[in-house]
Amino acid sequence: MMKLWMAPGGLHVEPAESGDAKDLARIHAQSFYRGWPSEDFASFLGDRTSPAYIACDSRRRIAGFALIRLAADESELLTIAVDPRWRGKGLGKALMDAVFADLMLSPARRMFLEVDEQNEAAIRLYARLGFARISARKGYYARPDGSAATALVMARDLG
Repeated sequence: MMKLWMAPGGLHVEPAESGDAKDLARIHAQSFYRGWPSEDFASFLGDRTSPAYIACDSRRRIAGFALIRLAADESELLTIAVDPRWRGKGLGKALMDAVFADLMLSPARRMFLEVDEQNEAAIRLYARLGFARISARKGYYARPDGSAATALVMARDLG
């Protein structure tokens, strides 16, 4: 049975497949200073402990994705990215809603994530989704100018 969740703009969310690695790498590179190579995404997509979810249209043109890792009763949002043309339309929330719905069928009871302290849009989304700051990691993210940014560590119960 195929898992599908509704998303804005006529899109839907579904589990990613191994062949999606190049598209995920492209969107990630458009979203972060240090994008991950498609080989890394291929490795994640081949591992059952790191499910990924894509927001796409009926022809599987990917507009965004979320990648998580499962470990015992915990999960971690490894990364989430939305194609620049689709930002601000609610895809990030739709992706996270699908992740949470799927995690209800898993042993995971808590989710963690790191976010750049200057990424205000992401922090607002995570706060709306029930995440709270639990700590910070100084020098976690590299910046183009050679400086390093602090990551906020956030968590939420999955209920």
